[in-house]
Amino acid sequence: MHKLASLWIAMLLSSNSLFAQQEQIMGFTNESSEEQYKLEAKFDSYLKSQNLDVWMERLAARPHHVGSAYGKENAEFMVAKFKEWGFDAELAEYQVLFPTPKVRILEMTSPTKFKARLEEPALKEDATSGQKKEQLPTYNSFSANGDVTAELVFVNYGIPSDYEELEKLGIDVEGKIVIAKYGGSWRGIKPKLAAEKGAIGCIIYSDPKDDGFYRGDVYPEGPFKNKHGVQRGSVLDMPLYPGDPLTPGYAATENAERLDRSEAPTLMKIPVLPISYSDAQPFLAALEGPVAPEDWKGALPITYHVGPGPATVHLKLEFDWQLQPAYNVIAKMEGSAYPDEWIIRGNHHDAWVNGANDPISGMVAVMEEARAVGELVKMGWKPKRTLIYCGWDAEEPGLLGSTEWVEDHLRELKEKAVAYINSDSNGRGFLYAGGSHTLEKFFGQIARDVDDPQTDLTVAERRNARLMTQGEDESNGIKLSALGSGSDYTPFIQHAGIASLNIGFGGENAGGEYHSIYDSYDHYTRFKDPDFIYGIALIKVAGRTSLRLANAEVLPFDFTHFYNTVEGYAEEVMKLADDIREQTDQENEMAEEGIYAAAADPQKPFVAPEPKEEVPHFNFAPLMNELEQLEKLSMELKNINPADVDDDELKKLNTLLYTSERALTIEEGLPGRNWFRHQIYAPGFYTGYGVKTLPQVREAIEQRKWETVDAQIEVLAEVLEGFNQQLIEIKALIE
Repeated sequence: MHKLASLWIAMLLSSNSLFAQQEQIMGFTNESSEEQYKLEAKFDSYLKSQNLDVWMERLAARPHHVGSAYGKENAEFMVAKFKEWGFDAELAEYQVLFPTPKVRILEMTSPTKFKARLEEPALKEDATSGQKKEQLPTYNSFSANGDVTAELVFVNYGIPSDYEELEKLGIDVEGKIVIAKYGGSWRGIKPKLAAEKGAIGCIIYSDPKDDGFYRGDVYPEGPFKNKHGVQRGSVLDMPLYPGDPLTPGYAATENAERLDRSEAPTLMKIPVLPISYSDAQPFLAALEGPVAPEDWKGALPITYHVGPGPATVHLKLEFDWQLQPAYNVIAKMEGSAYPDEWIIRGNHHDAWVNGANDPISGMVAVMEEARAVGELVKMGWKPKRTLIYCGWDAEEPGLLGSTEWVEDHLRELKEKAVAYINSDSNGRGFLYAGGSHTLEKFFGQIARDVDDPQTDLTVAERRNARLMTQGEDESNGIKLSALGSGSDYTPFIQHAGIASLNIGFGGENAGGEYHSIYDSYDHYTRFKDPDFIYGIALIKVAGRTSLRLANAEVLPFDFTHFYNTVEGYAEEVMKLADDIREQTDQENEMAEEGIYAAAADPQKPFVAPEPKEEVPHFNFAPLMNELEQLEKLSMELKNINPADVDDDELKKLNTLLYTSERALTIEEGLPGRNWFRHQIYAPGFYTGYGVKTLPQVREAIEQRKWETVDAQIEVLAEVLEGFNQQLIEIKALIE
């Protein structure tokens, strides 16, 4: 049945696959489109999957976290390669805070004794898993030092809705240590929220229901997390600001003025430690109290209780808080016509351990893309705009390398950067893409021009075939997801206002190796993309993105897709306000009538909830007025034809086009976190990586800060007014 369904979808989409492969490319004339297609065919002919294999084995041969000897060796290896391919390449060094553990103790002191192993064993099937002397131990970077003992409470994923459930159960975590599952949000939100609720420590474990034996065979028999696997990771409070915590908003150069560690607001306030599900099981099994809600239960062979206690836990952590050198690889190919217009392509090269999947699978694709560009140059071609290929260091601890470089070059980037194209880890299966919606139409055309290596469809068609099985449809064009945070695009779009894309393949490469010692060359070549065919697919997609932006006569920014997207966001926040108002009215009415939920503990008296403050009606008119203007202007600027643009005005037009994203930022930034300047997209304050669109308005409503909502609507309307004014200037140039 599955094969028949797939065949039916493929047949349904087959007519789309005939969509003119040689259609006019956005930003090009008919004549220059033909030349560009020839260039891209030549580019494809240079690509060699063997290079990806060889370089991955080389780069992932040893642990290469920031500050490690092999991390620097890898950076120097890449610089030498870029120079060999004709690029002007160098290392850009920054000194960043990177704590490593000196003491890690986790033990249960009652009702029974148990000491956690806190170690991942080497496997004979994994050649690099035994490099213990060079491996970082299992820990969460930027956890606080601490020595705490307290009762344990299970908090599910440790996200806001879970604490609401605990409140209904009459359970308070103040003075307790919490244990949370990985998943549900970015890991740093779990200890952040726990600390706000009064907890004094946090343990995070990977439940086998999410990425262990419940999903499939565990490593080494299969790709999923075995009972000793542990996910390392940063718990830096990145929704405040990413990058070096001691140099907020400015570059962590050698002589930079640094905050005292006690003053750094993004450092976690309580001790945090990740553990395996083997280590977690005894702690969870010792809990009593209410049985956990149904959707909290994992796959361990125990009854999941919430607590608190009687399990009492001792957690002791101590770290070595040192500055470490971060080595960014920066390789430039100067443009022939517009050298001061930059197309930037990046991926990070540091890993928690060997990092074959995260990040080397993406980094080797960047390298092969650059090598093929170098081959084109050897044949006499030159990009019109400058191409910059980047290998970021210190991404894993909190986007440190890319953030410091952006902060160091902020003024020049605002002037020259056309777009930033990011990738991270890469697998096999379906194209995923997020980014600035001014680039959505442009990117959709690229996705229609690249064939999927496993089917007779394009990558756009295969993606849509999957979406159709989920009740969605992209037949009329790919829809980019909005960017929050979680990879190196963050400082470009969120701080500098540079239009950005984040792309890769996945969906058929699930596993449990993430941030463990088992993210290795052996694991990747068995379970992820063994023949590197999707590595080549990524290069074809990202390479076309880079080359078309580099060569376009008129930069391919489109504002109709942007309008449609932002109008949808506005409808969402208005509905959000209505839904909260309706829910609040219902709850208050129930409280007045004495209709309460049953007490969680029959032995305790039930306390009726306090009535909630009524939700006022908000004035969305300023926002809707600017959206109406945006709709009109976007239609008038639809399908700009390069042939219609006077050569004397071309440079000015392109500058207005690529700086349009800057108009969506304000220097004051978001309330309470001014590093984040973009007013359309931002990571949520309590979602971490997860995006909040129209964040200033949406979060004011979600956090019930009613007195600020209208003011934030006004700010957003003023931002769109400035954006519209830039479109008016573009329109005047064209006319």
